Amino acid sequence: QLQVVDSGGGLVQPGGSLRLSCAASEFTLDYYAIGWFRQAPGKEREGVSCISRIGSSYYADSVKGRFTISRDNAKNTVYLQMNSLKPEDTAVYYCAAQPWLGGNCPRAARSYDYWGQGTQVTVSS
Repeated sequence: QLQVVDSGGGLVQPGGSLRLSCAASEFTLDYYAIGWFRQAPGKEREGVSCISRIGSSYYADSVKGRFTISRDNAKNTVYLQMNSLKPEDTAVYYCAAQPWLGGNCPRAARSYDYWGQGTQVTVSS
């Protein structure tokens, strides 16, 4: 079964940085769109960012200018660099993958079939 593994979460102070990773071992991510989603306690899951196979990206307004998504096809990994973290960024972050030939990545969670297990990000002093 195809699996993606997300990692890199942790505890960081406000203003700090973390880099999340989304990797696949059984298939190549070259032809997949990758999305990052997050869910805070008591809140609905929300889209954070996504990247298409050709590198076209999307960011939610709440993270624009602070987060950067990128892909390293040689390492079969997609990264989410998170800078200037705020307490409201605290959530479980999930990466998701979907075969996608379109130029723009899908933003809706329902468009993705393959999900990581989630990695906790806590921003607190």
